[in-house]
Amino acid sequence: MKSLAMLTLLAGVLTLATGCESPGYTASEDARNIGRNMSYDLRQTTDDFNDLLLLDKPSRLTRWGVQ
Repeated sequence: MKSLAMLTLLAGVLTLATGCESPGYTASEDARNIGRNMSYDLRQTTDDFNDLLLLDKPSRLTRWGVQ
C-alpha cells in the first residue's frame, strides 16, 4: 500500500513537471536569436579589448545599439 501511494505520488509529480508541450520558438528562430546574441557579444568583446588596450577614446558609452 505504501509503495502504491509513492508510485501514485511520483506519477503525479512527473506529469506536472514536464513543462510546456510546444517550444516558444521554432528551430530557425532559435538559431537566429543565438546568432544575434553571439554577434552582439563579439562586438561588445571587441569594444572591451579596445578599451583595455587604450586603442579608443575613453568613454563608458558603447557604439553598439542596445535593444
